[in-house]
Formats: sequence, C-alpha cells, structure tokens
Amino acid sequence: MSKSLRLSEKWFRFGLWVVAFVFASFLIGLGGTVVRNLPKVEHHYGIEDFIEQPAAGQLRAEVKAMLQKRQAAQEALDQAQLKLNGARANSAAARDTFNNWLATRQATRRPEQDSELIERTQALDELKLLERKALADVERQQQALLDARQAEERAQRDLRELEQRATERLVVAQRDQELRVFGYRLALTLPLLAIAGWLFARKRQSTWWPFVWGFIYFALFAFFVELVPYLPSYGGYVRYIVGIVITVLVGRYAIIGLNRYLEKQKQAEAKPDVERRKELGYDTALARLAKKVCPGCERPVDLTNTAIDFCPHCGICLFDHCTACNERKSAFARFCHACGAAAARPADQGASAGS
Repeated sequence: MSKSLRLSEKWFRFGLWVVAFVFASFLIGLGGTVVRNLPKVEHHYGIEDFIEQPAAGQLRAEVKAMLQKRQAAQEALDQAQLKLNGARANSAAARDTFNNWLATRQATRRPEQDSELIERTQALDELKLLERKALADVERQQQALLDARQAEERAQRDLRELEQRATERLVVAQRDQELRVFGYRLALTLPLLAIAGWLFARKRQSTWWPFVWGFIYFALFAFFVELVPYLPSYGGYVRYIVGIVITVLVGRYAIIGLNRYLEKQKQAEAKPDVERRKELGYDTALARLAKKVCPGCERPVDLTNTAIDFCPHCGICLFDHCTACNERKSAFARFCHACGAAAARPADQGASAGS
C-alpha cells in the first residue's frame, strides 16, 4: 500500500484485498470441483470393454471347471493315498507275522502245519493284491489330477493372451481418453485465462477491482495449478512443449510491454515539464517519491539533497517554492507544508512562466 494513502483508505483497500482473495478462493474451489469431475463425462474403460467376450467366457468357464475337477481329483488322491498307506501297513504287518510264523515252523518242522502255510500265503497274497489295487487307484487319481492341472494351465495361458491383447487396446483407449479429458480441461481453463488477461489489461483499476483481481487469481490458479498436473506425459514431450509455448507467450508479452513502456516514457520525457506533471497522478507521484525515484522517469534521485530541484535524468521539476511564503516544497504537493497555502496548478505555473 502506498504511503500517500489516508489511514482509512489503507484499511478499506486492505479489506477489499481480503474480499478479492475470498472471492478467488470460492472460485478456485468451484473450479477445482469442476476440473476433477470432468472425467465423469467419459465412460470408464476397463479390460472387459476390449476382451473377446465369447472366447474369454468359454476359457473362464473351462478354468473354473478344471479348478473344480482338480480339487475333486486332489481330494480323491488324498483318500486313495490314505487307503494305500493302510494297505501297505496291513501288508507289512502280515508279512512280519508270516515271517515270524515261518521261522517257528522251520524250527519245529511239523508236517500238519503245511495246510496253514498255504492259507497264510494266500492271505498274504490277497493283502498284496489289495495293496497293488490301492497303488493303481492312487496312480489313476494322480493322472486325473495332472490332466486337470494341465488343462487348467492351458486355459489360463489362453485367457492371459486374450487379456494381454485387451490390455494393449485398453492402454490405447485410455491414452485417447486422457487426451480428450485434457482437451475438456483446456477448453475450460483457456477462456478463463483469456478473460483474466482482458480484465487485467482493461479493468484492474476499475471500481470493481477486487472482483477483477479475484477472478484473475482464480484463472491463474486454474491454469497453472489445476490444469498442469493433468498434462499428459509422452516421455515428457507434452509437458516441455506446453512449457515452451507458455514461456514464449509470457516472454513475448513482457517484451512488448517493456518496449511499449520505454516508448511511452521516451514520449513523456519529450513533453514540457508542466504537461508531464499535469498528466502524473497525485497518488502515483507520491508513491514514486516515497520510493526515492523520479515520478517522471522512475530513476533513482537523491531527494534529501536540497540542491536538487529537477531530475538530472529527465528534467522534470521535483521541488519548487510556495507562492505565498516562498518555502521550498515538493512540486507535486497540493498544499505548502509551511503555510498551508494551496499550491499553484501546473497549468497556472505554465501561464505564469509564459507571462
């Protein structure tokens, strides 16, 4: 805030800046909600949108059926393995018993035990036959489990191939959708930025300047904060190209503005002193003097030096003398600080100088 402003005016301006920032914050909140919800205008693509549904459905059903078959085969194999273990245990126990009995018989060599030998041998053969049948059942269940597992793996492999092709198409579609959504965001934020530029150029010092500046802050935030994170990245090309374009536009505007300002200053410095001081605003002149620069050319001037009455750079009058008390005072002051007399207007000074 300028030191030339009245105290109440300073507070009013501070309050208006608060209004501008509050207005901008609400606009930013609304704009951010709109920008985040823009993807909802597009269909949310998934892999199911691009996979071959009949083939995928058949393969998934086959995988499910093979999974169930594999589980059933595993359960049957567990039962067969349990029976085989029991048959082996029975056969081993019978073999041990037979061997013990046979050793006893050889020791006694009693002929009446020949028939019992035959019976025991037959019973042992039956147990061995049961063991072989249990082993065959286990092998059959192992083969069924292997067949189910291999069929499931083939179906899963074919399904993965279908999903891989669908994923590739999904990536392409999502990239295109990302560009479209970015285009929506760009179409929303670019007009805001254009309006903000027009308001900055034409309306930033109007009566409604708090709302103007609030909208400008909102447009800048929407473009540089809300839009930039959504820039699509293809190896960084898009981001760098957008950055180059923005830099060129801003730099071009700054260069043109600087040249225009320098040309304007050159033309102003060529005008008579009275006309230049007449065109300078009172608050503008006091603000520049407070910064210890010349109000006309904005170059540094030693205002504490009482020997300097004119700017050594552009020649504009900085200090003159009161027409009532002849006290040295600022040429831009409206009243004399020594006697309070009204200062002569630049036009009057020019007329008196001409006479």
